Amino acid sequence: MNVPQLRLESTNAKIGLSIQQPIQEIQQAPADLQIKQPKADLEVKRTPSQLTIDQTEAWADMDLKHISRRIEEFAQQGYEDWLTGLARMSQEGDDLMRVENGGNPIPDQAKVNSESPIYEFNIGFIPRANSVKINYQPSEVQLNWQTHKPEIDVKINRPIHQYTPGKVNVSMEQMPSLTINWTT
Repeated sequence: MNVPQLRLESTNAKIGLSIQQPIQEIQQAPADLQIKQPKADLEVKRTPSQLTIDQTEAWADMDLKHISRRIEEFAQQGYEDWLTGLARMSQEGDDLMRVENGGNPIPDQAKVNSESPIYEFNIGFIPRANSVKINYQPSEVQLNWQTHKPEIDVKINRPIHQYTPGKVNVSMEQMPSLTINWTT
């Protein structure tokens, strides 16, 4: 027995794609930048240092004195010697006045007045220690300053952007088909 047969023949469709790539160009120019830094204001106030050295006493220890100082010392020494002599004469007068109390005041006074005084002396240094006086005042410095902020000017340059979009062309390169046949 013959059974009819169906025959199917098909052809697939083919799609063709034509692609044009997109083009993008970006150019970025750097920003224009200007910076100015004003100088800081600085004010300096300074008092000079001062060093004083007083050698007056050291020179006096070496017997190198100013004439006015010598005159003053001689006047003072004369006054003290006058007072000492006055006290001695007063004492001697009192001793002579009390002759009745005994003793021999005239030969005693003659003996004391004829003897040279005994001066005591120990080790001495010329000039003596710490006779030079030194005084130092350091200088004082005052600083006043004022800073200024920088002046910044920025100009932004926009980017240059060019864009060409891509294209896709679709074409049918082969049409689909279906053929149906039957045979007995």
